[in-house]
Amino acid sequence: MTEKSINLQDTEENTFNLSRFLSLSGIASRRKCADIVKAGLVRINGRTVTEPGCRVNPGDEVIYDGRPVRMEQRIYIMLNKPRGYVCTNDDPHAEKRAFDLIKIDGARLFSAGRLDKDSEGLLIITNDGDYAMQLTHPRYEIFKTYLVTTDAAIPADELNRLRGGIMDDGERLLPQKIEEAGKCLYRFILNEGKKREIRRMIAAVGRKTVFLQRISVGGLTLGGLESGKWRFLSGEEVKLSRLPGFSKP
Repeated sequence: MTEKSINLQDTEENTFNLSRFLSLSGIASRRKCADIVKAGLVRINGRTVTEPGCRVNPGDEVIYDGRPVRMEQRIYIMLNKPRGYVCTNDDPHAEKRAFDLIKIDGARLFSAGRLDKDSEGLLIITNDGDYAMQLTHPRYEIFKTYLVTTDAAIPADELNRLRGGIMDDGERLLPQKIEEAGKCLYRFILNEGKKREIRRMIAAVGRKTVFLQRISVGGLTLGGLESGKWRFLSGEEVKLSRLPGFSKP
């Protein structure tokens, strides 16, 4: 699969509103693109535009952050992130970045949600801002499943306390489900992706997280993809990742 630009004349629509055009170009989610436009950071044909609903016509020159914006082919990638890699493009001091494992020249990619440095597993990489927002915003109820190993078994009463939700550092941490999967092995299912959420819950009951792996997003599972490897998602797999609730592939 090679990266290419999509000519507006070749799309089903002849015009787009500006925030959608920016989102389809991989800038950010449509909501964030609307904020970018309102802040006066986008120019069309040399004129600063602050209305997100402004139409972009075939042949228009759109400039954001001093660079031309073009609609690119949508890219959807599944990476099995190894432990020790960070999910950011913005940290110049990071020794290992998940994006360094993916070599696609010219594509502006970002992760749909993150895994902390010590965690591993399924990470979706894309240039589709609306898709990324759908996977990460709690209102869409795209559940993520994690396998977690602890240093010692969590007592039943403490496990039930976690299932009911806890307060930690002013935040309510509430999993959708916690299942026992073996000795010191648990399956956590989350809707929100709060920072180090599972590790914080486990620490709250006096245990340490030894291993944490994301194994599914929506109905999409990691399968047999080796650690550190990536592949493009098919259209059907993209649909699976969007399945809400406890849907199974």
